Formats: sequence, C-alpha cells, structure tokens
Amino acid sequence: MTSRNGRQPLPPFDLAAIGAGLPFADSIAALAEASGNGAAGTAVVQAPPGTGKTTLVPPLLANLLAKVAANASMEDLPARVVVTQPRRVAARAAARRLSALDGSSLGSRVGYTVRGERRAGPDTLVEFVTPGILLRRLLSDPGLTSTGAVVLDEVHERGMETDLLIGMLAEVRQLRADLAVVAMSATLDAPRFAALLADHEGGEPAPVVECPSANHPLETEWRPAPGPRLDGRGVARSFLDFVAASAAEAHYQAVAADSSTDALVFLPGAREVSHVASALRSRLGGRTDVLELHGQVTAPEQDRAVAGRLPGENPRIIVSTDVAESSLTVPGVRLVIDSGLAREPRRDAGRGMSGLVTVSCSRASAEQRAGRAARQGPGKVVRCYSQQAYGAAPAHITPEILVADLTGIALVLACWGSPRGEGLALPDLPPQQAMDDAMEVLQELGAVSGDGKATGAGRILAGIPADPRLGRALLDGAAAADSRAAAEVVAAVAGDARAPAADLPGLLSRLRSDQGPSGKRWAEETRRLQALAEHTQPLSVTSALPVVADGNDAVGAVVALAFPDRVARRVPGDGPERYLLSSGTRAGLPAGSSLSGHEWLAVAEVSRADGRDAAGTGAVIRSAAPLSAGLAEAAASHLLVEGVEAAFTQGRVTARRVRRLGAIVLASTPVRPTPAEGRAAVAGMLHKEGLAALQWSTAAAALHRRLAFLHRELGEPWPDVSEAALLPRLQEWLGPELESLAAGADAGRLDLTGPLRRLLPWPEAARMDELAPEWLEVPSGSRAAIAYPGGEDATPRPVVAVKLQECFGLAETPRLADGRVPVLFHLLSPARRPLAVTDDLTSFWSGPYTQVRAEMRGRYPRHPWPEDPWSAPATARTNHRK
Repeated sequence: MTSRNGRQPLPPFDLAAIGAGLPFADSIAALAEASGNGAAGTAVVQAPPGTGKTTLVPPLLANLLAKVAANASMEDLPARVVVTQPRRVAARAAARRLSALDGSSLGSRVGYTVRGERRAGPDTLVEFVTPGILLRRLLSDPGLTSTGAVVLDEVHERGMETDLLIGMLAEVRQLRADLAVVAMSATLDAPRFAALLADHEGGEPAPVVECPSANHPLETEWRPAPGPRLDGRGVARSFLDFVAASAAEAHYQAVAADSSTDALVFLPGAREVSHVASALRSRLGGRTDVLELHGQVTAPEQDRAVAGRLPGENPRIIVSTDVAESSLTVPGVRLVIDSGLAREPRRDAGRGMSGLVTVSCSRASAEQRAGRAARQGPGKVVRCYSQQAYGAAPAHITPEILVADLTGIALVLACWGSPRGEGLALPDLPPQQAMDDAMEVLQELGAVSGDGKATGAGRILAGIPADPRLGRALLDGAAAADSRAAAEVVAAVAGDARAPAADLPGLLSRLRSDQGPSGKRWAEETRRLQALAEHTQPLSVTSALPVVADGNDAVGAVVALAFPDRVARRVPGDGPERYLLSSGTRAGLPAGSSLSGHEWLAVAEVSRADGRDAAGTGAVIRSAAPLSAGLAEAAASHLLVEGVEAAFTQGRVTARRVRRLGAIVLASTPVRPTPAEGRAAVAGMLHKEGLAALQWSTAAAALHRRLAFLHRELGEPWPDVSEAALLPRLQEWLGPELESLAAGADAGRLDLTGPLRRLLPWPEAARMDELAPEWLEVPSGSRAAIAYPGGEDATPRPVVAVKLQECFGLAETPRLADGRVPVLFHLLSPARRPLAVTDDLTSFWSGPYTQVRAEMRGRYPRHPWPEDPWSAPATARTNHRK
C-alpha cells in the first residue's frame, strides 16, 4: 500500500489486531469473496449493532483496493474508502476508534469530515463522513474520481440522504465499474438493498453477508409511567421526571451489584435529554457522572460520552437521543432505560407545515436500544412504557422520504439530472404531492426551471449545507442586512434550540450570551455560514430587500426571505395571539408570548397543536420575529396579487377589488362586477356547492325527479339530470338564467322549471304526462300526487299516499313508464298514518285488509270499514257526511 504522493509505503491495515474480539472478524473472508476480493463489487452486510462491522469493513476494503492496485501495477487507482454515518458524532467516534485500533494518528490513515470540521488528508485511506457531505461531493464530482469504495452504514434507518445515495451510486457504478459499494444494515431489510445494488436493472442482487448477533443475555423490566407520556405541549414533564427517577433507581441497584456498570437513557430530543440529565444530577450529586449525548453538545463533550470510562472515574449515566441507538457503541453500558419515544419528521400538506413530532419509537428501534445493554456482557433494559404500548408501536421506522419535507432532496435530484427522482433506483419513491410542493418552492426560489432542471441559482443553493430556503435567506439576507446578521438567524433557525414562547429575537439574544454547549455550537455555525455568505455568489433571482439596520427588523426580514409563505398578519378582532399566514393557515402564539399583538410576524416554525398554545386555531407558532408591512411585502413580493374578486353569496353576485399577500387581504373595495366576472362567480359557486345552491322551487324539484325517473327507467332520449351531468351543460339549459344572475339578479326569484323543460326531448316530451304523470286519479274521484324518488332515496319507486277508503274497488295497481314500474301505495288511516304499504292491491284487499279493518273500525267508527272493499263505494268522507 503506497501513499497518494507515491513517496511513502503504507502498510496494510492489521485486520487481525483491529478485529480482535469482534464477531464480524469471522465474516471478513465471506465479505472479501462477496465483493470480488476488491474487484469493485457490491455487497450488503447484515449484522446487528455491536458486531464490529463499522470497524472492520472499511479497512478490509482499503486492503483489497491496495491489493488490486498492486497486482495491476496501477498505483494511481483510487484507494480511499468513504464511509457514511448518519450522524456527526457517530462519524467522529468511528474514526477515532479505528485510528486508535490501527495505532495511527487521527487524520492520517483514518479521518473524518463532518459539517464544519475536517480531519483528513491526502494519505487518508478510510474517511468517515455524513451522508450530506457525500451528496455534495457527488454533485461537484459525479464520478467520485478520488474514491475507490463507498460504504453506506445504517441504511436501515431510512434517512432521506442515505436513500438518495443508494440510487445515485447505482448510477455512478454504470460509468465507473471499478467503484465498490457496500451497504450495511442492522435489520432484516438486507435483500431489499441487495436488489437495489444489482449491477444492472433486473440483474442478480448484490450478495448478502450475514453476521450472527453478539448480544449476551438481556433482562427486560416493564415499568410503565403512572400518567401519559405525551400531553398537548409534547413530552409530559411528569413523564420525564419518572424516567429520571427510574434511571437513578435502576442504576443504583446495578452499580451495587457491579460497580463497572454504566447506563444509557434514551429520550426523543435534546430538550428532554437536558431535563432528565439535570434531574439526575440533582438526585445523584457527585457520586455519578451524568453526560449528555445529542447534536447540541460540543464535539469534545460528545467524544467524552462515547468513550469508555477511565480507571478511577465515577459510574456514568449517558442521557442520549437516538444517536446512540445503532450508529455507535458506548463502552461499559450494561443498563438501558428507554422512554419508548422518538422524534421523527412529519409533513402536514393541508397546512403547509413540516417539522419534527414526538411519536412512539418502532419495535425495531426498541430492540436496538435494548441491545445496547447486552453487547459486552449480560445486561438489563428498563422500559418506561407497557407491553401493550410496545405491541401497538409500528414494526419499523417510517422512511423519512415518505413523511418529510422534500425541498432539499428535490434540489439535489434536480442538480443530479434526475428531477423528482425519475429513473433512480430508490428504496421508496417520494410521494407525488410532497414532491410537487417541493418543486413549486424551488421554482419560486428560481432554483429549478419549468422542466425541473436545476438553474445556476439552484446549483449555488445546493452547495450550501442548509435547506434551500434557508440558503436563499442567507445569501439575500446578507445583502439586506449584513452577512453576520443573516448567518445568526439561519444558524438559529436550522439549529435545535427552541425559541422561548416563540420569540426568535429573544432566542438570538440568549444564544449570543450563552457560553454553554448550545451557544458555542451556534457561534461556530454562525461563523461558518457567514464565511459562506461572504464567499458565495449572490443570487439574482429575487429583488433585493431594502437595507435593514434595526436588529429585530433584520431577523424578521431574513426569516421572511426563507419562508415567504409563513409571513403572518394578526387577525383583526380575533385576539392578539391569532394570526393568518400567507399560505392560508391560521395559527396562534403560545400564551404569554412577547410577540403577542404585533401586526406582522415572520414565522420560522409552525406546527400542529392542541390546547391553549394554539389559541383555538389547531396550529401553534413555535418561532417567529416581528416584521414591518413593507418588509413583508418585499420579502413575499411574488405572492402579491391585485384584482377583482367576484363571489356569489346570499343569492347575489358581489365583487370587490382586493389586494392580497397570498391569503392575507391587504385592501378591499366594493366594485361593480363585469358580466364575465359575474359569470365566473356563478359558475364557480355552482361547481363548488352544486345545484342545491340555486333554491329549487317545489315545482322545479318535482319536475327534476320526474325526469330522473324517466331517464332511469327508459334511458335515452330522456335526459340525464344528475348533478354530474347537468353541471358541464350549464350554458345549454341554464344560459339565460346564468346571464341574469351574473348581472345581479336575485337567485331567490329564479324558477328552474323553465330551464329544465329545455332539456325535454321532442317529440317524446308529448308523452311525459302519460309516462310519468304528476297525479293519479283514485276511485274516490280525488287526484293524489305521485311522489317520485329523489337521488338519495333507497327505494327508487314512485309513491302515492292516499286514504285507504279512497281506493275501495281499485283492484289493479297502476303502472308507470309504459307499464314498467308499479306505483307503491301508502294506504293511510283517517289520521294520515300509514296502515299498509303495497304495490299489489288485489292481494291486499283479499288478505291483510281484514286485519286492518278489525283494528281500525273501533278506533275510527265514523269512517267506513266495509266487509267487502271490492263493492263498497270509494270515498274521502266520513259516514255522517255521506
């Protein structure tokens, strides 16, 4: 193995020493064979966490690449192995562990690159990176010319970026047959990924190399909390206190039995981690070291948490998010306390909101968390939830691409040349509606053209390691305020720190003075983003905002540039906490927010919520800044529209000249609608509300039912008068009336009988009263109305409701529609209540009538109840009146 500059021989990795005691050491030979002994093959490694696959697979591939280069006498073949880890802390920890086992200094043979930090050089053979780093390298160098192999670790976590890398690397292999690709999974999804890594579409799947579990016996204790885990504000404080108490008690008992036991507590997010860690420190004093592990703590603190306990140090409790679930091994852990909760992305298409929500973790995640306790010996897991809750949880984590906002990956796909992911072998295709929404956002940013291809501005935004909207805000905001102010806002919005009572300027003020981990990380990110803004070509797709000097105005301006669809105005007369966003969503500020009462806000984060925080709107503003009306219109200028809006309300067409910022009405003045505007308003109302909005008269409704009956029984040429058939033919049968309504006539004076008669077929219409008469003359001489069925009637039969005495002597049931349909008689009592329902009068008079007569003659003695209904005169009168 030779250094990249050719001057210094590099020995191969000592796999025997590196893999000592690791279960995956027994699978090295199988993987070497599966990957073609370095001949640029593909393979899938399926091995549980803790088996050593992350430690052994990269140096094995590096050795194989060097062997191929030596055999071919081609020292310039790419020798670097790039390994993706889903999180920065895992990438750093994996690099530190491998370099330590190799006996080399970090950054020489083994290194890492994460956002804002790089420890790698020209001689680095194994480089650990986050998926986002590799994606940007692919966009700048689609051939990965300096890379000989790629290892995609933890593909079972189904992060969007890792899913994209699978499809993109499959395309790279079509051009670079010498590139080796290995996917590693801790679950049983390996065959799925093997099919995606086939050499060509429909080809043989990549070989799968398995490694048995290394877990030792594991004891499970179910300790459900007495109250709910979640409330209207998220994770219940009482539940967090319960987790802290459970962790303290379980760890005390474990240390009493074995002083070398460390504990790992799983919680959904950084806020919950900090709360439980603080509670544990209060409970345990200085007897136990309580460490936090999540994205907001500094790199040295993360490294300390994932490193083993040194001799003489106190027992440790590491309180972590799911960063410790499968990406890395924390030495010494023999006890796990699991909250059973996880934070996953979710997208609310109806309200145009996206963000992280707290949910029950999947059963697969719960098993991986528990397995952390049994990697180095017998262990125990305490689950702070019930077996029923475990059984009700989903089996696997939901793929991020199916539930998250897709704007960022849509831009990557456009820059790659596969708009919307078309043609890529992805584990799951992105949902069409979510992708449509993402492409719409990118077009508004000028990042993609009408055909979905990336523009120059789009390629600039793709090079910024942030959501495209925040990238736009960084570059355009630097011109409107200054690079430092824009970078501060973007770093705060993109970070995990929560704005107190939704006050984003308040959060920035706190971060500026914070000397703790959160403040330091924000300051580092701010410096990095500021440098990007100062050295990146500015976008030319949007008009620049007026220069903003005031600090709070600058915050609002930058946020509005990022999220113009979330510019919000207070709803007049609806309380100081309720706002209407330009997207049409209504949202409330948290109770007691210092932003309450501001006329305009630039909203950085909004999510669904119940309870008082939502101010009765169903959505709550989580982070926002005050904004002036002028800046709101400038930042969201593409949403500004002005025109006449005609509407058909309360039976009349009215119109107003309206100036809008999206859904927010800025000005509204009554005007007289033009005929075209009136017609559009009427047609729009009818297509939205249906024909029922036209106030049908009794006569028109009866005619409509008769026509529907004839069409159903006889078909053509009798017209179809269903709503679905009539709406497309409005001009044909309702043209003059539409013109009248459009001109301002009152819909209450509209008679639809005449328009319906325009639909009658001629000459068949002459027989309408014969085929479907309005009335039926009964033996008493009365004319009984025939009730034809409406569209919602379960039994489509014409009905005649008439007093029983009026039908004496009527033996044969009348039939309609050329004898096809018998009339259904509702024979009524003198009190107009049904005594019988029949379409066979002959059978009724011969049988059931006798029982009806016996029951009714005593109740209604003044009315005739003859023994022989055949010969009795039909009458509508009483005996006395006769």
